[in-house]
Amino acid sequence: MGRLGAGLLLARARRLVGPALLWGERMAAGGGRACSSTPARDGLEGLARRRSYWSYLRRLVQGAPKPPYQRVCQVGDPALRAVAAPVEPAQLAGPELQRLVQRLVQVMRRRRCVGLSAPQLGVPLQVLALEFPEALFRACAPRLREARQMEPFPLRVFVNPSLRVLDSRLVTFPEGCESVAGFLACVPRFQAVQISGLDPRGEQVVWQASGWAARIIQHEVDHLQGCLFIDKMDSKTFTNIHWMEVND
Repeated sequence: MGRLGAGLLLARARRLVGPALLWGERMAAGGGRACSSTPARDGLEGLARRRSYWSYLRRLVQGAPKPPYQRVCQVGDPALRAVAAPVEPAQLAGPELQRLVQRLVQVMRRRRCVGLSAPQLGVPLQVLALEFPEALFRACAPRLREARQMEPFPLRVFVNPSLRVLDSRLVTFPEGCESVAGFLACVPRFQAVQISGLDPRGEQVVWQASGWAARIIQHEVDHLQGCLFIDKMDSKTFTNIHWMEVND
């Protein structure tokens, strides 16, 4: 749609609905759900989220965002609880898979996180990206790096990954998740694992990792099974990272 067409649509919408229209009211009137994270009218999530007039117009003109999203799905979104499907051989090296991988890396780096899975961008496929760049490594205190066995590693992308435990000793440290934004908890993870799968070109790749890298791998592979760190955490350690600011 060109700018002129969009302008006409906006003008028409202003005349028809007026400034008081809320997206939540449209939902209550029986309109379609905007996306998987929009709560149902009488669902357990509570009342439909109310959108401003301008947000409604923007959605009216641009339509609902489509996966892979440019933001990370948050806990409560059904996309995070579904078991991801394997990527079919015909999809390997195809444009859609490449676009998904590019978006995963783009969002992961923008959010300055060390791993991201396709379900977190609303795509129910077995694809994940991992990266612990030197800059993020050096941002951690030396004592923390030593205690958690941190080592930087380059970008690695796995398609249809499988996990094998190499060292079954459990190590517990705090971890967080971009899909449970603002929270941390202590989670036990295996000391060492092996992840194997395909790269985006369809070539076999294998990586044996221990310490912090093994933790990151296990966290992201869990996402492909619809599992979040809150399912494995010590619930008594569940922490809002801003709790001190609230009390300040």
